[in-house]
Amino acid sequence: MAKSKQYLTRNIVSIIIATVATMTLSAQPAGRPSLVVNIVVDGLSLDYINLLRDKFSEDGLLRIMRDGVTITDVNYGSVLDPAAATAVIHTGAAPAINGVASATVYDRDSRREISYFLDSSSIGNFTNETFSPKNLRVSTIGDELRIASQGLNHVYSISPDAAQAIVMAGHKGNSAFWLNNTTGKWATTTYYKDAPFTIQSRNRQAPLDLRLDTMAWKSVLPPEEYPDLPTYKKLYSFRHTFYRTDPNRVAHYKNTPLVNTEVTTIASSYIKTLNLGKSENIDMLNISYTVTPYIYSEDHDIRMEQMDSYIRLDREIQSLIRSIDVNGPGMGKTMIVIAGLPSNVTRRRSKDNEWDTPSGEFSPRKAISLLNIYLIAIYGNGEWVTGYDNNMFFLNHNLIKQKDVKIEEIRSEAAKFLNRMAGVAEAHSIDEIIEEKTGETATPPRRNINQDYAADIYIATFPGWDIVDDGTVSPNKDEYPKIQRQVAPIAPLFILAPNINSQIITGSVDPRAIAPTITSILRIRSPNAATQPPLRLNYK
Repeated sequence: MAKSKQYLTRNIVSIIIATVATMTLSAQPAGRPSLVVNIVVDGLSLDYINLLRDKFSEDGLLRIMRDGVTITDVNYGSVLDPAAATAVIHTGAAPAINGVASATVYDRDSRREISYFLDSSSIGNFTNETFSPKNLRVSTIGDELRIASQGLNHVYSISPDAAQAIVMAGHKGNSAFWLNNTTGKWATTTYYKDAPFTIQSRNRQAPLDLRLDTMAWKSVLPPEEYPDLPTYKKLYSFRHTFYRTDPNRVAHYKNTPLVNTEVTTIASSYIKTLNLGKSENIDMLNISYTVTPYIYSEDHDIRMEQMDSYIRLDREIQSLIRSIDVNGPGMGKTMIVIAGLPSNVTRRRSKDNEWDTPSGEFSPRKAISLLNIYLIAIYGNGEWVTGYDNNMFFLNHNLIKQKDVKIEEIRSEAAKFLNRMAGVAEAHSIDEIIEEKTGETATPPRRNINQDYAADIYIATFPGWDIVDDGTVSPNKDEYPKIQRQVAPIAPLFILAPNINSQIITGSVDPRAIAPTITSILRIRSPNAATQPPLRLNYK
């Protein structure tokens, strides 16, 4: 009888120990992914995603949203171009710290706009562009991933845009490729040491330049199936072509969702031929897509094109997931991040004045001339204003020194004058802006300014006003005016990972928290300038 009680007691204890062990094991997070696919999408809006949900496939965006983390409002604080917004996501730092305030900067010496990543010491491959990430001041997610594995893993980036490709590859990436605007070939820089055969083969055997003539962007659905369109828009579809007679046809093509298909084709080939995610180390594939409004349409109403872009984006995500499952490590070992980048300013012809909507034209050339005359009246003869670029005015620092004028004083006078010009909503000197707290603790716009390339005066025009490119901006700009339109700089972000439960995070989220969140999931250290804590996610 005593032996039976002892036996029963031992069994009960064994069951309790086994149960506790099982509970402890299940409470631990699931294994890390072996492949990370980081996607940025220019112009992504949650409103359009929700509008078109019933047009999406179950294995595309809906799968990401159903099984992953949805962050509804990543708030960038102020207007950032795609390169700068991408840099915030990948570094966890503001432009004032990471250095990337925009893809291009105004060079005071040459008085023209140049790439922020210009580096004459690097040679272009399939291009005469000479770029490198040397001006990227801090480390990226990809850099930290490479460091964590002592360089035994791989980090690749593919983007239609050079600046985004370089930012995503970081300092230690294996390669960064982008589409050259002149030749349409996939280009890179000798700074990066790898040039995968698959992309070299595509340049030689199926170059975009030979295919563009045969391409046309038209709706994937019958016009009547696009929701919330007025009756007249449902009568006809659209068709946009890229004929050889158009010198800007590659740039036009890159503003369509057709370029997303090209990116997906290259990305899928990378996954298959480079065996990404099939080793003990974590590989990373960075790509960028676009759903930004098509600015080259003759029709002012481009809602059908906009919705078509989202439907096509969903199909690209579905195709990418299929490639991961068939040729990669499988979704059970893959983490996908889709970061939306807000689209704030649209370049296109304005027809609002036909409907008596308040509008006008702001001429930078005229503004420079009038401002210079004003400053001559106060400080004497000379060329006081040397240039304009992207709502920024640049003064002649050499002349200001020669005349022994306090630069803060002349900036203040210039800002006061510009504030009185028609179409200018506000003008501020750089001195006013930097009076705020600096660096990471600053608020926009100070947080998003790189002081090494800062302008003297920053302006904002009234909503609806056309900023006319009259030769003062850049010879590389397109022929369409820049329309000022106020839109909240907010975009969604999605994370699907094998060790993370489905979750929706509402409320404003700082984009600088995204990099620490991603690295926390991967269990590696954050980029060296990331100061925000990771978001609280529900781990499996």
